[in-house]
Amino acid sequence: MAFKIMSLSDAAAARINEIIEDSDKPVIGLRVGIKNAGCAGVGYTMDYVTEPVKGDDHITDKGVNVWIDPKATMYLLGTVMDFESAKLGSSFTFKNPNQTGECGCGESVQLKAADLKAIAEARALA
Repeated sequence: MAFKIMSLSDAAAARINEIIEDSDKPVIGLRVGIKNAGCAGVGYTMDYVTEPVKGDDHITDKGVNVWIDPKATMYLLGTVMDFESAKLGSSFTFKNPNQTGECGCGESVQLKAADLKAIAEARALA
């Protein structure tokens, strides 16, 4: 099995499929990235994909298409996206081996870049 830049838990894949099915517009997948945010440095971004963005990295996991902003790839390598439900709410979470810290409220994280050689190998196998 080829190494993927990131992967999805069963719960994340099921929730993404539900969101896609419930969308009012034709959605073919999800786009994941990062942006400057919060007190720790960066936050994760997620957007519907109706048409792939040229140059994005692409994975398919558990039948779900995920495009990754290439500016985020080196920070997401090895990440597992999950969907967790609790009494007070539910949300997507990211188990990221490149995370070095997070803020107290959980809105942002600190990330280090992954090994560029590992990224090249992941892209070659995709």
